[in-house]
Parts: sequence; C-alpha cells; structure tokens
Amino acid sequence: MNSSVVDSAIASRMSVRAFTNQAVPKEMLEHILSVSSRAPSGTNCQPWKVYVLQGPSRNALVEQVCAAHDAIRADPALAAQYAEEYDYYPTKWVSPYIDRRRENGWGLYGLLGIGKGDKDKMYAQHQANFRFFDAPIGLFFTIDRVMGRGSLLDYGTFLQNIMVSARGHGLHTCPQAAWNGFSKIIMPHIGAGPDEMLVCGMALGYADTSAIVNTFHTPRVPVHEFTRWLD
Repeated sequence: MNSSVVDSAIASRMSVRAFTNQAVPKEMLEHILSVSSRAPSGTNCQPWKVYVLQGPSRNALVEQVCAAHDAIRADPALAAQYAEEYDYYPTKWVSPYIDRRRENGWGLYGLLGIGKGDKDKMYAQHQANFRFFDAPIGLFFTIDRVMGRGSLLDYGTFLQNIMVSARGHGLHTCPQAAWNGFSKIIMPHIGAGPDEMLVCGMALGYADTSAIVNTFHTPRVPVHEFTRWLD
C-alpha cells in the first residue's frame, strides 16, 4: 500500500463550505459507503444508518429548515422547539477548547470580511449550513436510541472513512452538527423511525475551487502538545 496516497487523502480533507452543482454518480457514492462500512465497531454492531438526499428531497428539506431558521431569528422564543437530542458541545467552555473555537470562528469570518457586529452576514453564513453549502448531496446519519455512548465512537470512524474515501474520488465533504437542532423536521422527512436519533448531517460533492471560503484551513496543534511518551 502506498502510504503517501492515504496520508494525502487524510491531510487534504477539510470542511468545504462551497460546492459546485456537478452531480455525483450514485455508483461512486455507493462505493464510498461500502468501503466506509469497513469501519470498526464494538462486537461488529455497525450502528450506522445513512439517508441520502438529492434533487427534490434535498431541496424540499432545505426549504423547510431554512424557513424554520428564519422563524427563529424573527422570534427567538421558537428556538426552544428545536433542541438537540444530545450534547455535541460542552455546556461550559474552558481553555484550550474555547480558544480554538474562537480562533476557528473569527478566522473564518475574517476571511469572509464578516466583522463582530455584522449580524446579517453571520446569519447568512450560518444558514448556508442548511443549504448543504450548495452541495448536490446531503447525507444524514442516525443511530438506534438503544445503542450506548460507545457506538457514537464507532460512528466517528465510519464518518471519517466516508470523508477520506470521498477525497480518494476527488470529492469533498463538510460534516455538519448544525442540522441536529432541527431533527423534528428532518427525521419525518427522511422517513426515520421514532427509535432513531439524528447523529449529524454531511454535505458531499465537488468543491468550488473559486470560492474564497474554501481557502480557509484550520490549524492543528503539534503532536507534542497532545501526546505523552511513556518508556
């Protein structure tokens, strides 16, 4: 195996926030999902369930969720109707995580020329999530509620496989927890049952290389900062 090819796919993975409308062949996506299902899972439970949205099904959901998002902006009290089903982020931020979060947010906004007081531009950029950043394919991932916390760890390996395999096919992705608050709209739309919980969404397609937002690359802390070597 050529390790440089694998390393290149991992290193070139990024959260793309602008896509072209170029179609993704079904056979290619089916292959990516098949390869990605080789992800490890405790006792081979394979807890993932995938819903692929494209065309009318994608567009109808985008319209519904964007309308709900607009309604919340007009009346913030409505946000209580759209609670996430699990805590993706901590309830209290501490260093170094809050520092990295701020660096990420203001780095992106700075690139796009969005200042701290530009609420309209901030809102528009956030709502781009709910258009899958114009990607032609929207993916949603659910898990059976009966599964334990460890299955979310397994799920992460599956999601990473999808993103890395996509790179091998010239595609890009953006994993999106932003959708989680709108599960009450999403789950009936995709036909998920009451025994399922939304894990996250993902945009998939071909990156718009002319979009300035796609020049944004997040930094990573060096190995020595998160590793202890014990002899």
